[in-house]
Amino acid sequence: MGKKVHPVVFDIETSNIFEDVGSNDPAKLDISIVGVYDSRTDTYDTYSVEELPKLWSVIEQADMLIGYNSDHFDIPLLNKYYPGDLTTIQSLDLLVEIKRSLGRRLRLDSVAEATLGVNKSAHGLEAVRWWKEGKEDLVRKYCIDDVKITKDVYDYALKNKELKYKDFGEEKTIKLDTKEWEKIAEPSALTHTLPF
Repeated sequence: MGKKVHPVVFDIETSNIFEDVGSNDPAKLDISIVGVYDSRTDTYDTYSVEELPKLWSVIEQADMLIGYNSDHFDIPLLNKYYPGDLTTIQSLDLLVEIKRSLGRRLRLDSVAEATLGVNKSAHGLEAVRWWKEGKEDLVRKYCIDDVKITKDVYDYALKNKELKYKDFGEEKTIKLDTKEWEKIAEPSALTHTLPF
């Protein structure tokens, strides 16, 4: 038996939208809250921009970052704040895996509903509005809900080698090749902020 993998599942909420910044580059947006599940401690937590220095040590101890649309959206955005380079940490983007198998993208809500029987508690645009209204507690709760759903989708896919989704009301299955998901890549020259 090899080394146990310690992933961090994460999701980001923003304080603005693409229309606000006149660009579709995620790195042009601003973070409101980052939610994480740390498998080392089996805990969920949220971080505001001011609290991000506490998040770096959690991320740097992870073997892998897991998210949904994270390679395209969350990692480039978080990397704007990180003093090193997050792209040097192994990542698994569930949306990339789904697209590789299915040939198209699916919303997390569609996958979660068919696979787990749960729905997201809100929508990202609502979280932006809540943030602007000063309802930080609602944004933190919503972000953690998304992290929990992403973790549950990941765990289900890893165990069952498939996910489900609804297509015009009909439930369909996406077969996934998960055998490499928890294989730890050889360490590279990481640019972490912590002294080792």
